[in-house]
Amino acid sequence: MATIKRGGKGVRRTAASTSRANNARKAKARTSSFMDSAMAVLPFTEDQLHRFFLVVILGAGAALAWFIASLAGVPALAQQEVAGLASDAGFEVRRVKVTGVERMNELKVYERVLGERDRPMPLVDLQTVRAELLGLSWVKDARVSRQLPDTLVVDIVERQPHAVLSKPDRLVLIDRTGAELEPISRANAKGMLVISGPGAKIQVGELNTLLDAAPALKPQVTSAEWIGNRRWNLTFNTDQVLALPQGETEAASALVSFARLDGVNRLLGGKVATFDMRAPERIYMRIPGRSQEILDTKGGS
Repeated sequence: MATIKRGGKGVRRTAASTSRANNARKAKARTSSFMDSAMAVLPFTEDQLHRFFLVVILGAGAALAWFIASLAGVPALAQQEVAGLASDAGFEVRRVKVTGVERMNELKVYERVLGERDRPMPLVDLQTVRAELLGLSWVKDARVSRQLPDTLVVDIVERQPHAVLSKPDRLVLIDRTGAELEPISRANAKGMLVISGPGAKIQVGELNTLLDAAPALKPQVTSAEWIGNRRWNLTFNTDQVLALPQGETEAASALVSFARLDGVNRLLGGKVATFDMRAPERIYMRIPGRSQEILDTKGGS
């Protein structure tokens, strides 16, 4: 007598189950093949990839720990915990990358930043580091950022040398605002505009505006002396001196008039040593030895 076993799989159910298993094996094989191909293209090994994900997970955990601790009112303790986790995960200052330095001594930048070396990244105060860098005479601006996991990036914006400030005991390189950059030798200062006189440093911006009013004369000005804290004497490359009146508008107007006269009469390069334009609408010219010649002529007559 035949026995029918209840609960046994039918032929169709068995075939469907076998088909699903075959499809799952094929999908797994395709996925494995895709992952192998992807890993072959990537520029790092599977072990390095695992370590990268480990660092990301540890970093996320450290950030979460700091957030929870901050909510609990213990930010200082949380910061130390975060710093420890970050250091263990490799988030620690080991390198400093400096860009933007052309003229200044780059070692001075490293001296200010290397104090952060081996410090956990979360403990690096970027604003404090930036303030330290702004204390350097050549630094107009500085940007400090973290490049995880282990690098501080410092981008320096340098001041541009513009002129030389003549002091009683030395020459100093300055920028267009009058900020002092560093001492300079007389030989290295050759060919640069030399500015002198008490209070001249804070008048550099005004001098720039004045010289811009006469672009044809500007390249010929070798020095400018601030007289009596009120006006300028300009010396040209011919060693001739132009005395300007006080007042920004008055000085600019006189300089433009002189440029016009020079264009017509070729005043620069002639016998006149000093041109005095302090009196409105007038120009007085002094020729070396001319006074003596006049006296001699009068005496002879």
